[in-house]
Amino acid sequence: MPIGAFAQRSGLTASALRFYADSGLLAPAEVDAFSGYRFYAVGQVERAVLLRRLREIGMPLATVQAVLDAEPGEAVRLVEEHVKKVASDAATAQQHAAAIKASLADEPRLTVATLSGPVLAAAIEQILTATTYEPGMTVLNGVRFESGPEAVVLTATDRYRLSTRTLVSSDPAPVACAATVDADDLRACLPDLRRSPEVTITAARHAVQMRLQNREDCHCRLLSEPFPDYRLVLDGLSTVSTRVTVEKTLLLRAIEAISSPRISMVVRSGRIIVTGIVDTRDVPVPASVTGLDADIWFEVTTLYPAISTAIGADLLLDFRGPDQPATVRSADHGDLTTLAMPIQPELSEASPQQRL
Repeated sequence: MPIGAFAQRSGLTASALRFYADSGLLAPAEVDAFSGYRFYAVGQVERAVLLRRLREIGMPLATVQAVLDAEPGEAVRLVEEHVKKVASDAATAQQHAAAIKASLADEPRLTVATLSGPVLAAAIEQILTATTYEPGMTVLNGVRFESGPEAVVLTATDRYRLSTRTLVSSDPAPVACAATVDADDLRACLPDLRRSPEVTITAARHAVQMRLQNREDCHCRLLSEPFPDYRLVLDGLSTVSTRVTVEKTLLLRAIEAISSPRISMVVRSGRIIVTGIVDTRDVPVPASVTGLDADIWFEVTTLYPAISTAIGADLLLDFRGPDQPATVRSADHGDLTTLAMPIQPELSEASPQQRL
């Protein structure tokens, strides 16, 4: 087919096809000796489309050539390697941009807290499980930092789950301070936080700076959108009707054993029975139960992270009914608390999940 028809089939422009031919990436099947017109074979369309898609993700020509000529397994590895580099470069650019903006603004910085780097990194990882990407609500991909004279509180919510963690600062802030920090920037800081014995957090109008020992400082952007009033949710919690103490590992195994997107936790004296809407087997888990019997349904994507990130070997679960938030926390360490919103009792597969 002539170059114009091939351009339409492949999504590449004629000028791009000429460039890739000259680069040796996609040579025409034939070139008319007299007119110089280029013709392509139908069998070249797949290679042309792949070439276009690789260039659309910003892959350099040399790597594109390697992918096009590689076996499938090696090609996949090269694509993954490129995407990791792009993501790393983007995270680095964001960090540098935050530092540049902070220096240009020449704003005074407030020392928020001084914390152990590994402890802060672990707390951030636990809280990040409650963040999410949602169009029009960028604040849900943020972590709320609130510091005071006694402690620093980290909070995140995706509207179905709310996690909050309290950390004691070795150098408490003299005044209260609150800001919502971009979750992606925090993720990028984690490797350095884990390797810094101590971290001093300072805040300005547009960014939070984490000053690390023997490492380059981390800068995280602040989100301007108001953070959800989670304290209103906490203050409005109804009385606990059922309290359960259960071994974390056993409960996780039971949830993993049920192949279902929605599960029920049937609470009876001395046990929890885990079952699902698709996989209806009963998996019993020994537990200490006080209060009323309960039957609470959850989305696995809401409940499992709340349990898996909890601290300690034993969990304390507080239930308030099938339409009220359940609380998940450690039986021994209460500084990480997660609210998980149940779904309506399973009358059908389309039962909606409630929001906090």
